[in-house]
Amino acid sequence: MMRMALAQVDFPVGDITANYQRALECIELARAAGAAIVVFPELALTGYPPEDLLLRPGFMRRTHEAMAALTATVTGIDVLIGHPWEQGGRRYNAASWLRDGAVAGRYFKQCLPNYAVFDERRYFAPGDAPLVLELDGVRLGVLICEDAWEKGPARQALDAGAQCLLSPNASPYCDDKLQARADMLSWRHEDTGLPLAYCNLIGGQDELVFDGRSLLLNADGSVCPPGPLCEEALLLTGFDAGTGQFSPEGWPASQPRGDAEIYAVLVRGTRDYLLKNGFTDAVLGLSGGLDSALTLAIAADALGADHVHAVMLPSRHTSQLSMDLAREQAELLDVDYRSIGIESAFTALGDALAPSFEGRGPDVTEENLQARIRGDLLMALSNKFGWMLLATGNKSELAVGYSTLYGDMCGGFSPLKDCLKTRVYALARYRNSLGPAIPQAVLERAPTAELAPGQTDQDSLPPYDRLDGILRRFVDLDQTILDIVAAGYAEQEVRRIAGMVLGSEFKRRQGAPGVRITSRGFGRDRRYPITSGWRESGEPF
Repeated sequence: MMRMALAQVDFPVGDITANYQRALECIELARAAGAAIVVFPELALTGYPPEDLLLRPGFMRRTHEAMAALTATVTGIDVLIGHPWEQGGRRYNAASWLRDGAVAGRYFKQCLPNYAVFDERRYFAPGDAPLVLELDGVRLGVLICEDAWEKGPARQALDAGAQCLLSPNASPYCDDKLQARADMLSWRHEDTGLPLAYCNLIGGQDELVFDGRSLLLNADGSVCPPGPLCEEALLLTGFDAGTGQFSPEGWPASQPRGDAEIYAVLVRGTRDYLLKNGFTDAVLGLSGGLDSALTLAIAADALGADHVHAVMLPSRHTSQLSMDLAREQAELLDVDYRSIGIESAFTALGDALAPSFEGRGPDVTEENLQARIRGDLLMALSNKFGWMLLATGNKSELAVGYSTLYGDMCGGFSPLKDCLKTRVYALARYRNSLGPAIPQAVLERAPTAELAPGQTDQDSLPPYDRLDGILRRFVDLDQTILDIVAAGYAEQEVRRIAGMVLGSEFKRRQGAPGVRITSRGFGRDRRYPITSGWRESGEPF
């Protein structure tokens, strides 16, 4: 029985020295646990994705130096670690197999993803050869991430004599990703019949969250329960080459799914973005509405209540209910709370603008002015105290431009950026199932920006269940207007919403990054031009 260790660990992008030290710690722990080999994630030494850091000569030079130093330290255990590598004038996404102070073999990733959030062909040349090495009488083949999603590399390894496959990965989260990975493993089993150990990265990196949940595929096609969600772990398993079965040691018996899974990803992504960028505290505008309420709960869970600052910014249109609910939630979560009125600032700016606005009545300009005053005050607190300002907008609002540039869009990070409004409701209910966090009245009241008398979101938008249905089809699935109408939506409404989405691209480009939880988030996934003559006519040529 061979013992393996999978280092499901957070390796931050660009921090080569810290990643080198973390790798040494994992190697020592795995060796002490009696593992014959420890497998690290894809590009563990540099973090994933390093993007244009790879184009810096000093970055690649430091990577080579760290690999040389790491190689020299390895004794008493084999190590498979991912890293970028330059050779023969080309750069590769590589995994090196280290043994007794030397490189026993080096594998270059063959299938370079260039879709969704991936653009590896910008940086890497593809490899073309398998790597299969023997350890304790077992012949082990190597695949890097996308290689496992295609037939060719696994078949190459099988033909080269592999009895088991090892797969370093940096696979980011999106909803239903765990099932997609399990399906992929089943496909590879159909092709090769080989068992496979899949080691995934952990941690937040800008908008991406690597969720871990490393997997083991047995020779009979069964998949063992995954490693922990969004948690670091050195995962140990036995492997019986005779039966092709893994024996995971201490892996979790069950995993959060659905809203619980997404909430954990949002918390991890928010925490890592702030801490990795040197922030310990967050500040946000707490309106008494649902989006800011859920953002506050996520921030408190991510950073601890002592590191979160909630600010109510009432205007002449702010209801007493909003002020009461904001204070109630702040007390419920025991976060720092303050109220800063904006009426005097609004009046002063209105007076300053009055000569220029003469002859024109109030409109959305005055509404946006209130939002921008709030953005200014929140940014002042951020600057003065070094707090990260969290934007509180959701994907539905960002999609149709129901947000104010330099107002409620202000912020360094946007936890709900990829959450449609209907999902925000579901996540809020889930969070309350863990313990009181969001007042029930916040969930029950009609959504409103409170920038005009009696205003509600539905004055400008369809009900959110209908709006989100259209947005899922138009944004996430790229369906045509005619397709969406055929699904039961009114054509005039679909055309209006599609036009709002396309016309709001300039706003989204200026918005804060936020956690990606779908396969079609605004940002790296969806890259539309701002200046474009295209309009969704929905008509065939």
